[in-house]
This record gives sequence, structure tokens and C-alpha cells, in this order.
Amino acid sequence: MEDSTKYQRYQRQTVLKEFGTEGQDKLFQAKVLVVGAGGLGCPALQYLSAAGVGTIGIIDFDVIELTNLQRQTLYSVEDLGKPKAATAAGKLKSFNPDILFPVYNVKLETKNALEIIDEYDVIIDGSDNFATRYLVNDACVLLNKPLVYGAVLRFEGQVGVFNLTDQETGCMTNYRDFFPQPPLPSSVPSCNEAGVLGVLPGIIGTMQATEAIKVITGIGKPLCNKIVSYNLLNNLFYEFSISPAKEVNVNIPKTKLAFLNFNYEWFCGAIDEPLEISPEEFDKLRLKEKINIIDVREIDELPVVVEFLFTQIPLGSFEEAIAEISIDNRIVIFCQTGKRSLAAVKMLTEKFPACMAYSLQGGVEAWKKHCNKSLHSATIKS
Repeated sequence: MEDSTKYQRYQRQTVLKEFGTEGQDKLFQAKVLVVGAGGLGCPALQYLSAAGVGTIGIIDFDVIELTNLQRQTLYSVEDLGKPKAATAAGKLKSFNPDILFPVYNVKLETKNALEIIDEYDVIIDGSDNFATRYLVNDACVLLNKPLVYGAVLRFEGQVGVFNLTDQETGCMTNYRDFFPQPPLPSSVPSCNEAGVLGVLPGIIGTMQATEAIKVITGIGKPLCNKIVSYNLLNNLFYEFSISPAKEVNVNIPKTKLAFLNFNYEWFCGAIDEPLEISPEEFDKLRLKEKINIIDVREIDELPVVVEFLFTQIPLGSFEEAIAEISIDNRIVIFCQTGKRSLAAVKMLTEKFPACMAYSLQGGVEAWKKHCNKSLHSATIKS
């Protein structure tokens, strides 16, 4: 963009004395990632593009469907079946060609989240499920990135800013201070089930874009540690504050390794992981990744296991020792026949809902038989 026309497009905001060309330059240099190009993402993307944010990343692996058009105003009937992220980027590029729009047509997961999010200054969460919200939040906490939160359902929406220090109080909260534990899947219907009035995501998504602009430019006071709730039926706004949790949440991945091993779908009840693992799968798992193995048999119980390393915690002492067990990696618990280990897994997952723990099916007896059978087969083949 030539210097003579650099600010012309944005004259209506640079003329604001609180904003000026300094604020515009901050937007030019900023990088914002929008997670989800749906109901919240579309208006956020449109207004961030209009404001002149220099780089706007778009991550979404969905395709455009007819039911999206009631609220996702970036798309048209001609776009049905096309990928959302790339389609949104194409339309926004034609609207403002001076902006970069990196496209991530992938599902945001633990294996790619840190790498993607680390490239950006501010993250806008426009996702529609708890697993992604917790994942994005935890990644932002680990990478120290401000997070603009938004959510909608039926006639109500919420917006707030997490992981940003309030300059007046010195306080900083994150999504887990708001929701320490995810609600039961059966207790919170999705927009697909309960519906949403189409204008509501437009309002909340635009508010998210507003908060991102405030964070980037330093104008006004962002919604640090606050949630604004809006009900469009009675046109009421309600604001409430979020305080840091008094108790340490044991389910928070505190390191990048713990984050990579954290199962957010399981944590939020979106999938039901089996409590047991077969001897065959156990061998594959311990060869593929680092896992914690626990023997809940009594000391000196036979058979002796020397084939792999493990920690011995007899079942009678297991409940007392739970607090000392690391949940950063997957855990496999075994006993003689699989009954005591299954009880231990249930105790562990009740204490740590996000813990990925399995009981060795059939116990060490079944595993030894599996090993003997595998050795016998190998001998015959040789």
C-alpha cells in the first residue's frame, strides 16, 4: 500500500484522537487468529478485516452447509459444500487485499494448537464446543496469549477477555476460572439442538472483534476478567467479574508435554474412552509412547514382571497415593486378573476426570499368555 493511500481507507477511525494513526499502525502490525469461521467467526473476521488488522489467521475444518447461511453472513448458496476457512479468506481478500489471511483447513488439536497459536498476538475463540474452548484456553495460558471468548445459545450470548492482566488490579484469569470443570454433555444442548437466533452471533462476534481491537491498540478498557452477557429478547446486558480459582485445578495441563497428552474430547465427555486395554494394545502403546505403568498387586505377588518398568502401589494404599500420581502421560494399571486394576482406574478417574487411565484387561496373567503365544508364533515362523 502506498504511503499516500495507507490511511485513506481507515480515515473514519484514524480521525479519532484516542485512536489516530498510531492505533492504525498497531492494527497493521498485529496478527489475530480466529478459531472457527462460523456464526461468531464470520462477523469477527469481517470487522477485523475492515479495521485493517494486518494478518488474520482462519482455522476451520468444516464445509459450508445450507443451515449455516441463517447466521454466517460471509457465505452464499453458491458456496455450499466449500471449505469455510478458504472460502472466508477468499472473500475477505477481495474486500481488503492489503491483509494476509493464513488458512488452516484442519481440526485444532493438541498436536497442532501450540504451533499455530504461537504465531499470533491475540486469539478469538469462535468455536461451538467445550473441548475446543478448553484446548484453546490452555494453549493460550501456556503461550501467554490474550484470548477473546464468545459463546451463543438460543437468545443469549457472552463475551469476555481471558489471559490478559488487568492494569488496575494486576489480576489475570482464564476460561478455567470461569468453568473449572466442563458441564455434562447432556446438560448443555448445542445450537444444533436448541437453536440460535441468527442476529445474535453477529452481535457477539462483532463484540469479540471490538475487544481484540482494544487489546491490540490499547484504547479503552478491555473486558479483562469480566463476562458480558446479552439477552436479545429483553435487550439486557449483564456484566460480572471472574476471580482466579482459589484451589489448584488438577486437570490443567501445566506443561507443553502434558498439553500434548491431554485428551480434551474425553475430558469434556464428548467421547467415551474404554476403561480397559487389551494385552496387544498395551504392548503397542508402551512401545509407541511414554506411559506410566502401575502394579496394584501386593508386594511379592507372582508372576514377577521384569519386561517393563512400573510403579507398585497396592490397591489398599492406592487411594492415599492418588495425589502423588502424575497424570501427564497415559496410565496403565495392572493386577493379577484385571479386577483390582479396574477398581483403581475408577478411583483415579473420579479424582482426575481428565486422566487417561486404563486397566490391563485380564491382568498380568493374560499379558503373560499373550507374550508366550507371540513368542511361540515367532519361533514357528523362524
